[in-house]
Amino acid sequence: MTVEGEEERKPYFEVLEEVLERVEGAFSECSKGKPFFAGDRIGFLDIAFGCFLGWLSVIEHRYERKLLVEAKAPGLVKWAEKFAADPAVKGLIPETDKLVEISKSLQIKWRAAIRKN
Repeated sequence: MTVEGEEERKPYFEVLEEVLERVEGAFSECSKGKPFFAGDRIGFLDIAFGCFLGWLSVIEHRYERKLLVEAKAPGLVKWAEKFAADPAVKGLIPETDKLVEISKSLQIKWRAAIRKN
């Protein structure tokens, strides 16, 4: 995010929360009560959405706002825990602190590019 103030960020968070609600619905529909989108084993959708878990953590860390909350997305919260702990995935999701540093560098570059235009 290249916006700085809480009020400027508000619409972005609203969209993100709506997206997560839709993903929660898709998870519920696809998983049919099983631990992953594809059922009992990690599948394509799990990997696709799992790629965003590290970046969601960055947003939560940098803006001190929890996104995956049990009250709004109970299935996704449980899914994220199971996904990250699965032996096929464990250790592959980058550490939040490393991604935070990358995001800070990217934000500086994006702001500079915006100023040039």
